[in-house]
Amino acid sequence: MARPSLEVADIFRGHGPAWRQANAGHVSLQQLKVMSAIERCRTAELGGHVARCADCAYTTIAYNSCRNRHCPKCQGAATKQWLAEGEAELLPVPYYHVVFTLPAAIADIAYQNKAVVYDLLFKVSAETMLTIAADPKHLGARIGITSVLHTWGSAMTHHPHVHMIVPGGGLSSDGQRWISCRPGFFLPVRVLSRLFRRLFLEKLLAAHQAGRLSFFGNDIHLADPRSFATLLAPLRKTEWVVYAKRPFGGPEAVLAYLSRYTHRVAIANSRLIAFDEHGVTFKWKDYRIEGHDRYKRMTLGTFEFIRRFLIHVLPKGLHRIRHYGLLARGACADNIARARELLAVAKPEAPPTSTAVDPSTPPCPCCGGRMTIIEVFARGATPRHRPTASTSRIRIDSS
Repeated sequence: MARPSLEVADIFRGHGPAWRQANAGHVSLQQLKVMSAIERCRTAELGGHVARCADCAYTTIAYNSCRNRHCPKCQGAATKQWLAEGEAELLPVPYYHVVFTLPAAIADIAYQNKAVVYDLLFKVSAETMLTIAADPKHLGARIGITSVLHTWGSAMTHHPHVHMIVPGGGLSSDGQRWISCRPGFFLPVRVLSRLFRRLFLEKLLAAHQAGRLSFFGNDIHLADPRSFATLLAPLRKTEWVVYAKRPFGGPEAVLAYLSRYTHRVAIANSRLIAFDEHGVTFKWKDYRIEGHDRYKRMTLGTFEFIRRFLIHVLPKGLHRIRHYGLLARGACADNIARARELLAVAKPEAPPTSTAVDPSTPPCPCCGGRMTIIEVFARGATPRHRPTASTSRIRIDSS
């Protein structure tokens, strides 16, 4: 795949130092680390290796990646590895996509309390699903959930929500039966919405009473219990958005979907269009509009673009992919094995390790031969070998 002509790293390298100086004292250590990692990713500053083709002697230099989970360049490889591990957990049943979204007023609280509120969003949405699914009036089964946290809208605004991928059924309470949901219907979203609302507000209020929430600037008055209660009061009567999509077409569709969502960052390099004196222009999707007209372009001032990107840096140690119920890590393998037994399907065979492709040494771009690493160089060092001079080649792009 050809490298995008414009990358977030280019914007950070060009205007990052000035942005950091202009916002000194208002940038977290985590945000500074993310900027530094993206700026240095796949450059000589991180070291790398030299590879040479065993057939035609084509030589190339590959610089090390930063492996930061917010870096647009590093998440592709991470996605492939995660999917290879997750494929063995797929069951031959319909899979459903459920989304839990926080109201704007709660999202504003999350902006200043990311670790606490994001954690609540994960736990309460999972508890909601597990509770309703276990109710005999609905499904009466123990289900499995893979949850992925996204904190952005298409225009990189702050919009925290959780995407869930859920098998369409679960184990009976005694583990002796697989209970399938009704065709094309998993759980009632209105019931989910109201339980989610009640549980979330209860736990958010408890967090406030325990002194776990902080408020600054125009929101400092919310530290007062009465002001906070006043803010929450109307939220107890509004409808909270819980959205359930139709089931996927099959396991392959689930994997394709997960590959787009699990390791996504606030904006992919492929969405960037231009970077000039007017700012940064990128593609975005307006979900309020149906059809092709929802795809638009937006130009933000460079400093505003950087600010929006960095508000989605997650607190240190907060996992953005979590598993619950049957898929909880401790008992996942046993639960999946039991589900396959009840569904009368065999465990999928793992691909031979000998056929695996090492992503660090892809095939030769000139002849397709095997590339061999002939030199490894340290951070900041200059490799002894030189790359083969580039030659113009015809490239057919069918995308």
